[in-house]
Amino acid sequence: MTTPSETPAAPLFDLQRLFVAIRRRKRFWLATALLGLIAGAAVAIVLPAPPTAVTKVIVVHQDDSPTDSGTLMRTDVAVLQTTQIAEGALKKLGSTQSPEEFMKNYAGLGLTNNVLQITVKAKNGDDAVAQAKALAEVFIADHVQRSQAAAAAQSKAILDQRKNAQDELAKVDQQIADETGKGRNANASTLEGLYGRRAALASQISDFDARAQQAGIGSPQVAAGTQVVDAARLLPKAFLKTTATDAGVGFALGLALGIALVAVGAVSRDRPVLRREISTHLGASVIAQLPSKRRGLARVWRRKRVVSERERVATTLVRAIKKDSREVSLLELGAPKVAAALALDIAGELAADGRASVVDDLPGEDVRKLAATTKSEVVVVGAADPGAEPGEHRIGVGTVSPGTAWTDLEHLGSETVLVVKAGHANTLWLHTVARQLADQRIPVIGIVLVDPDPRDKSDGTLWDALHTALRGRAEQAPAVQPAPDPLEGRMDELAARIAERVAATDPPTRRFTPIRPVVPPALATPRPPAAPLPPPGTVGIPDHLNAPTKRFAPVKPPKRSAPFKRDHAEPTHKGELNADPEPEQSAVTSGASPRAGGSATQAPEKSAVTSGASPLAGGSATQAPEKTA
Repeated sequence: MTTPSETPAAPLFDLQRLFVAIRRRKRFWLATALLGLIAGAAVAIVLPAPPTAVTKVIVVHQDDSPTDSGTLMRTDVAVLQTTQIAEGALKKLGSTQSPEEFMKNYAGLGLTNNVLQITVKAKNGDDAVAQAKALAEVFIADHVQRSQAAAAAQSKAILDQRKNAQDELAKVDQQIADETGKGRNANASTLEGLYGRRAALASQISDFDARAQQAGIGSPQVAAGTQVVDAARLLPKAFLKTTATDAGVGFALGLALGIALVAVGAVSRDRPVLRREISTHLGASVIAQLPSKRRGLARVWRRKRVVSERERVATTLVRAIKKDSREVSLLELGAPKVAAALALDIAGELAADGRASVVDDLPGEDVRKLAATTKSEVVVVGAADPGAEPGEHRIGVGTVSPGTAWTDLEHLGSETVLVVKAGHANTLWLHTVARQLADQRIPVIGIVLVDPDPRDKSDGTLWDALHTALRGRAEQAPAVQPAPDPLEGRMDELAARIAERVAATDPPTRRFTPIRPVVPPALATPRPPAAPLPPPGTVGIPDHLNAPTKRFAPVKPPKRSAPFKRDHAEPTHKGELNADPEPEQSAVTSGASPRAGGSATQAPEKSAVTSGASPLAGGSATQAPEKTA
């Protein structure tokens, strides 16, 4: 159970509340999923797929290798999706369609590193087949042409290199001829280098001739290998497969859309569903809960269970109403029919012990309609009818929905039970209801929650407002008086005795200042003692307890005065001592004994004369200071 001081702060995003809201709105997102399923199937029927033709082409690449990862085939697919190929196919077909529009109706797919599949969609099957065939032929021609162009460019480059080599060979031959014409003056080493250079150039020219001849031939394997391996043909129409695919896609989209809408609505609308939230916002405990009215076939086999649960809740409320003579009302918030049925059940049970009636103040008069439908014997009156007779129980049924006349609620009952449907009102309106009921001084006994979440495990009980809760309406047991302390009487007796003795004795004085007795506040009115005390002055005190004490014994003055010598030696005369010296640090005892209420004070260091009344007479002894002679 929670208390206001222990209630944790509301989180910014409550996942439990979100899951509960989604689960409670399952009818909505299941309906959207079903609509998506139907829409997908309808699209497959109403808008069937256009005729589709497919063809496959094997593509041979001049630089193909087993380690290729499909880069060459992706290049071919990209080349197929160019306006040049589309325009060539349209020219071959004699169509006036724009290349851009035509490119949207076909696609290429690389099945392997050397197999390309071309798929074409058209308005009819013949056009689709013709367009697929034209695309395949144009692509093959373009691929072979690009391969031959590459071979011709390579052959031309080789021939250019051969021509350069021949020109250089002619220069070398001319140098050899010039050197040979010198006769005996010719340099043998120069001639030998020129002959070697001529031989190398002749070898290069021969190699260039062979390469140029090979490049001129081109790549016959590319031209011969690139061809259509699967002629253009129409794909068979799989109606069931297409319909199932479209319906599944529609179901998934509808389900996702419904759950998203429910989640957004749960966060934005802020309508509490959990018991702990509703009890916190309304400031009252959830004392019972009732399922909502079932729909469809569930109404047949769950009707008896709903009725039994409502009667059980009515019995619980009747037990509380019987103990109090005040009128109790049922105020609904989102559940008028449940409140009407519950009021009739309560009035029916109260009618067994006396007169009972129901005040119907609902806007739709649901109580009258339900009583007429069920042929109930409970008396249903209106809000403007005369008041209840003595001994008659009245159950007022009203509403706290928007537009309620708040000042009329006190006429339905001095206390109320709220019948609230979970998820019906938002947080702001729940606070408004609680504030208005508090302003009208109508305590809320509890909340009957309608249509709660079956998996809600939160607690809806509050510790405050015990005087209005059902557990606080029972008659409180008398408070247990604590057992008296046996020492309390003796302490009071002792305090009374001390107060009496203090009042009977004279207050002690110090330095001629009277000391007034201070009586504690607890002893100002003492209780009489259990046993009578002896009268003051009848208690005897030993004499030695009243003998004064002093640091030095007092010395009586001699008959003739003679001062001491300056060196503090023995005096020239001999005096007589009246008392023996007392021990040091002793206190002067005067007055009566402590038992008789006397007091003792300590004299200062100088000698003093003891005076005072006799201890037996209840007097007190005080010492006055005296200077030494």
